[in-house]
Amino acid sequence: MLFQLIAEATECDYKESVEIKKPKSWLKSVSAFANGIGGTLLFGVADERTIVGLSDAPADAEKISELIRERISPLPEVNLSAFEENGKSILALKIKSGRNTPYYYSADGIKQAFVRVGNSSVPAPDHILKELILKGSNQTFDSLPTEHMKEEYSFTLLEATYLQRTRLRFAENDYLSFGLISPDGHLTHAGMLLTDQKSVFNSRIFCTRWNGLDKTSIFDDAVDDKEFEGNLIYLLQNAVDFIRNNSKVRFVKEATERIDKPDYAERAYTEALVNALIHRDYIVMGKEIHIDMYDDRLEIVSPGGMYEGKPIQDRDIGSIASARRNPVIADLFHRMRYMERRGSGLKKILEATSQLHGYTEELKPQFLSTDTDFVVILKNVNYNLGVCDQVTDQVSDQVSDQVADQDIAARILQFCAVPRSKKEICQHLGYSNLTHFTKKFLSPLIERGALLPTEKKPSSRNQKYVKA
Repeated sequence: MLFQLIAEATECDYKESVEIKKPKSWLKSVSAFANGIGGTLLFGVADERTIVGLSDAPADAEKISELIRERISPLPEVNLSAFEENGKSILALKIKSGRNTPYYYSADGIKQAFVRVGNSSVPAPDHILKELILKGSNQTFDSLPTEHMKEEYSFTLLEATYLQRTRLRFAENDYLSFGLISPDGHLTHAGMLLTDQKSVFNSRIFCTRWNGLDKTSIFDDAVDDKEFEGNLIYLLQNAVDFIRNNSKVRFVKEATERIDKPDYAERAYTEALVNALIHRDYIVMGKEIHIDMYDDRLEIVSPGGMYEGKPIQDRDIGSIASARRNPVIADLFHRMRYMERRGSGLKKILEATSQLHGYTEELKPQFLSTDTDFVVILKNVNYNLGVCDQVTDQVSDQVSDQVADQDIAARILQFCAVPRSKKEICQHLGYSNLTHFTKKFLSPLIERGALLPTEKKPSSRNQKYVKA
């Protein structure tokens, strides 16, 4: 019976006894389960699932019910049952996920809401507490009105994109119908995130193409970096372009056709970016979406863990129900056909990646979440791919087969008689793939001191290089 309960429980916590003098030790789990996806408290069971039993289960049951009524508010929906295992009495307290969040523990003048982090119940951070308050009042952050009036802002990009993707004009009454303004004309937070102006400070994406497999490269760690802020559509378009420009498309020549071999499936990383923009936690200030590209992988990190439920890595991707942190934004992006309503985004990422030429199970995308972040990791299917006569770069690398490396180096040094940026050098030599050009030609020259950086910080935006 015990192991059946554990198997059926969404989450579990174990208590050897009902600590009546220190009830916070278990009441905080009651608060956390009610504020999350629910769970079960088993009394008479040690942490290692050893059954120790209760000496007076009926009296303990009464005290559990009494303490919950006195110290948890609002009162969560619970079910308390008793059973025996190996002749020992056990109490199982099931706590349902609540709708009237946050559920507080109150005692000695202190009022705290708890949430689950791993196997522990901890006080809810401010941003999660705000989210619980909104959830309990049946509101979301993106639907709340701001102090800004619609006529103070423009929406050229939104209206143009909506027309392009739906063949419909964005009518004036659509702003109210879609939840972008309140009845009195104030912009909601969703509306603020879609203005042409940079209206929301933390609506930003930081993009970096790193040189190597991590951020700790000794030399020239950032090959390319960009920072975008403002309108969500603008962020999506530029983030997609950044990934596309910093990845490669190889090809294989077969008897009757040429098969393209992109590093990543564009549909997969576009879907991951849409999910990051739609489901991120905009309440958290001072954080932004990060795109980090390495030689072997692409990582997209967005603020905010799973909106409802345990970490994504502990769940079955195929059975996750749609839970939208920002339903107003999600609905508009669905109308513009950037996403679907039924929560199939992660499955699309898996499906699109699995169709890449050269895909294996080792290259399966990874999804990770904590209480503060959500991470998507896409593997480069061409990493470590041997270059042979049949496999070559589609666009920029073809010139290097025709011109000797020494000649390229000489031309670079001649051009850099005055300080030049990497992009300027790359374009001057007729290359479009900055990442490959840097690795093959610029980095060797800089490493041996033939080219000198003008700035001390390698990743400085003002970084240029001059002939030694």
